[in-house]
Amino acid sequence: MKTLFRGASRAAIILATTMPVAALAGTISGTVSDGTGTRALQSTQLRIVENGRIAEAGRDGSYRFPDVAPGTYTIEARYTGADPVRTTVVVPATGDVDADIRIGSNVDASIIVVGQVANQASALSRQRAADGVESVLTRDAIGQFPDQNVAESLRRLPGVNIMNDQGEGRFVSVRGLDPELNAASVNGARLPAPESDVRSVALDVVPSELIESIEVKKSLTPDMDADTIGASIEINTTSAFDRKKDLYSVKLEGSYNDYADAVTPKGSVDFATRLSDNFGISGGFSYYKRKFETDNIEAADWTTSDDGIAYAETLEYRDYDVQRKRIGGTLNLDWKPSDTTKLYARGIYNQFEDHEYRRRLTFVLDEQPASGDADSANFTDEDGRIEVRRDLKDRFERQRIKSLVLGGTTETGPWKLTYSGSWSESTEKEKGSIDPIRWRARFDGDGVDVGFNYADPRVPTFNVTSGADLFNDPSEYSFNRVEQTALSDSRDREYALKGDVSRAFATDGGTFTVQAGMKARWRKKSYNFNMNYYGDADLDLADVLGAQTYRLSDLGPLPGKGQATDYFYNNIGEFELDPITSAYESAAQDYSAKEDILATYLLGRWDSEKVRIIGGVRMEQTRNVLRGNVTEYELDDEGETTGVISTPNVFTKHYTDWLPSLTARFEPSQGLVFRAAAYKSLVRPKLSQLAPRFILDEDYAAEFGNPNLKPYRAWNFDASAEWYFSNNGALSAGLFYKSIKDYSAQVRDFDDGVYNGVAYSEASYYVNGDTAKVKGVELSFSQVLNFLPAPLDGFLVNLNYTFTDADGKITSYDRDDNAYTRKIGLPNASRHTFNAVLGYEKGPISLRAAGTYRSKYLDEIGDGPDTDRIVDNHFQLDLSAKYKILPGVRLFADWVNVNNAKYFAYQNFEGSKRLLQYEEYNWTAKFGISASF
Repeated sequence: MKTLFRGASRAAIILATTMPVAALAGTISGTVSDGTGTRALQSTQLRIVENGRIAEAGRDGSYRFPDVAPGTYTIEARYTGADPVRTTVVVPATGDVDADIRIGSNVDASIIVVGQVANQASALSRQRAADGVESVLTRDAIGQFPDQNVAESLRRLPGVNIMNDQGEGRFVSVRGLDPELNAASVNGARLPAPESDVRSVALDVVPSELIESIEVKKSLTPDMDADTIGASIEINTTSAFDRKKDLYSVKLEGSYNDYADAVTPKGSVDFATRLSDNFGISGGFSYYKRKFETDNIEAADWTTSDDGIAYAETLEYRDYDVQRKRIGGTLNLDWKPSDTTKLYARGIYNQFEDHEYRRRLTFVLDEQPASGDADSANFTDEDGRIEVRRDLKDRFERQRIKSLVLGGTTETGPWKLTYSGSWSESTEKEKGSIDPIRWRARFDGDGVDVGFNYADPRVPTFNVTSGADLFNDPSEYSFNRVEQTALSDSRDREYALKGDVSRAFATDGGTFTVQAGMKARWRKKSYNFNMNYYGDADLDLADVLGAQTYRLSDLGPLPGKGQATDYFYNNIGEFELDPITSAYESAAQDYSAKEDILATYLLGRWDSEKVRIIGGVRMEQTRNVLRGNVTEYELDDEGETTGVISTPNVFTKHYTDWLPSLTARFEPSQGLVFRAAAYKSLVRPKLSQLAPRFILDEDYAAEFGNPNLKPYRAWNFDASAEWYFSNNGALSAGLFYKSIKDYSAQVRDFDDGVYNGVAYSEASYYVNGDTAKVKGVELSFSQVLNFLPAPLDGFLVNLNYTFTDADGKITSYDRDDNAYTRKIGLPNASRHTFNAVLGYEKGPISLRAAGTYRSKYLDEIGDGPDTDRIVDNHFQLDLSAKYKILPGVRLFADWVNVNNAKYFAYQNFEGSKRLLQYEEYNWTAKFGISASF
């Protein structure tokens, strides 16, 4: 690290003494806004015509040309969707000069301020001005779609899709890759993950109404955190200096889900105001309550009988009823204490609550079917036991994400300093959930026969062909157990300090900048789980019956949504606690992990009218302290369980990565941009996988964490060609290639062995794979069709397609301990993603149809190709309509999931698709009014 800083200092001294600098020089600075003076136009490209020097407007519209020799100059400003503007500036022999620029007249400038056209102009301007490969979603765009959270908003961008949970977008996939390969930040602060077992942040926690813009950066430069292979997702909240005039907006909405048959509220307010020329405040608040239902079927343990009949040993029919709340707030302060310094404070708070009821009917089939064929299996309790379970999960979960960032920028002459400190914390907590409370019947020689029809691989059906009266009699189902989550507490927090310094050297042909910086991050993630296992009680299913809301089948008697939970807590003394099972489950999951990262970098940057080159190196030093438990049952001499032994386990590790980078941007003519980037990056393993948790059951079957896992390390290459039309449109094509070393995957070992000193009979654990290759193509087309005759001139279109070929190899072991190597697709990597948007905006009317598609992907690696978990392809159509009734006031209606897109996961067992999970949710309609002043 000392060597790196010495090198940076020497480079700056040498350049300062060798580069020509004007003896007398001033600074040209100002802001760029629309013709009405309403909004700052970020990413406007500015050029001094006489010497070819260029600059880019910041988010507050400000720009700056330091070290300009005295004289008269012409500044040209270009913004997508508007005509270029030129202004003349005279730089005196001493002193600086201000030159504010407006683009568009006060009559027609609204086309780059409001609506779908404005969104496209803003996004394309920022994409065009970017250093590397980047996609941008602005505030206007977010408001144009019927999206319920940040994740769903992002899926509209090129190469971006999302992983759904119960019909709502959660995790973001970029270029078809696993969401774990992305990094997310808010206002420059990395977001930790609230869930205990992931690094990636489920962005459904963040309300879309609180966002000013989202940047998806698909290539890296040395000044950026290097912990991404997919993309760096950078979320920005509002600033009072984003606009030249105050903003006050409000939105009121109702939401109706067809399955839940209920209208729920949503509302938001946000504002941005300047209390003086140098001080501003902005913020917002959002509340959303949503009720929805999910019909689900899941199967497990597919096998074949001696007669060659394929069947699932476990089949579950699940009825979900969910109430979800989101509460979010932001508060931002901006201050300009002097002409050279800008300071800010940005805070965000988000709370996500999920109250889920799940009623479930489960068949457990211990014996082989009596008869069947390729599409069916028939069972009789004359051949063996048929176990039927009926249970309830009553889970309340609360997630919180909080972040505070303090920072600023100081620019004086050719020097620029940026500095920030941040704190972020994410938590997920359950307390008192019931998961599950169960009743069961074991039919054995009672005359109960059940047939299963697998003709529809998504929705297998069952039919009780004999003994239906017993099957549907609640008194036949005796109480089995209660698993109470006394506490599930996941916490993930990070502190960071960052500083950067740069020195610009002006020449006749452009500007060369030397920049160096340092960042320190301190992260701690922990999980504390305590459960109580109750194994005996006198509670009949008939005492707590409720009505089902399931549409795929008649499930028979099920516990009510609240009745069973109320009975348990009102009569908890009647339930017998199993202390050994409770202690085992409580100790096995706990862990804590510290991760400290120290990073430094040095880069050089050349900017001219046509060429931009950024090259340098980043060093990241990582240190981990990992704590977990070796948890096993204590047995007596006869092999009977007498207690639980939990032994603390501690591992430490550290490593250093040197990460070079080179990015080039070439614009040979106005509107034609070529880019190329080569860089090295890494993604650290999940802290939950690193945690030294060693779990042994009474049969010595084990689940291991692996503190020796190495991070993913990747060489990345990007190249693109982009053509920006003069009338608010763009066509782009890009290629990408990634060589990923040491990706991690879960494997199963079915033979006796020893791992980190712990003996096992069979085990499941994570290992590093070989090298994986990712290559693909990204295509995008955007166009405002204003050249068509009226009324067709109101149409606009956005199309993007991404092809990703991601594969690797992994070594597995079969049950005979034979090692074999097989080729796999990387988990969560879709081969094809496609987005299409057709919009229309004319007068008071705004319409939009949006479709999104992703192809199937590998979700989990099984013992072999026939047990891998595959998630089927997904296509969803959403519609939006808005009508302006007054200036700034609009009525709107959205129709989400018009085509009732389903979720289907399967395995290719015995030559057919075999169900693992199926869900359907139906459509949701939203309607309301929005107003901005």
